[in-house]
Amino acid sequence: MQQVADLYEEGKELKKLLEAMSSDDWNRITPFKSWTINNVIQHLHGADKAAMLSLSDRDKFLVIKYNRKAQRTLMFPKIYGRELVDNWWRFFNEMCDHLNLSDPKRRLTWFGPDMGVMMFTTARQMETWAHGQDIYDCLKKPRIHTDRLKNIAVIGVKTFGWTFINRRMNPPSPVPYVRLDAPSGEIWEFGEPSEDNYISGTAVEFCHVVTQGRNIRDKDIHLNVVGESAQKWMDIAQCFAGPPETPPKPGLRTS
Repeated sequence: MQQVADLYEEGKELKKLLEAMSSDDWNRITPFKSWTINNVIQHLHGADKAAMLSLSDRDKFLVIKYNRKAQRTLMFPKIYGRELVDNWWRFFNEMCDHLNLSDPKRRLTWFGPDMGVMMFTTARQMETWAHGQDIYDCLKKPRIHTDRLKNIAVIGVKTFGWTFINRRMNPPSPVPYVRLDAPSGEIWEFGEPSEDNYISGTAVEFCHVVTQGRNIRDKDIHLNVVGESAQKWMDIAQCFAGPPETPPKPGLRTS
């Protein structure tokens, strides 16, 4: 699957960033919930291990899903720095191999709704990309984006309804039209064109908002958001599983 190749490339980019850090960098505080860089990678590593359980042993995964203590133990392994990178990278590669050998239509259990393998793979890329951004923001390093972002834009669009249902709200209607400028200059379109209910702008900014890496009202977010449905969505967009989360306050993640 192309999605697996994109996930792997996302991991390679993050590994390169981590390997360039000094030992002191691991304890730096990121803008994500005031976690350190070490906490962020521990969480990402734990989520990849949970993904491996879902792929290989559904019953064991369900124990984790419904047991908060077991979930926390898995999600925050007590390893640090270079050892953590090595462990995360080994499991990440194993996860990619399993995903690549899986039937794309196979259903997998996760912390939110079940997903097909293809979308599950994209979800892992989304989380890898989003937590990578936490570290880029912390280190104040520029980031070069690629059209791998299309997978994240897709999951962002597909979770329009989930954003509201997860909050026990009725999704507004109609679903907004989305038109995005890709890093390559291509145009990506989702839904039926509309002049009074749409979101347009760069794919990078859209992905930042739906992963809650940015607030729609941040000064470096220039998405055009037109219509009540579109505005309600962008105010609380959440393309990841788990309980409802609140986007960062405007200005928290940007200089």
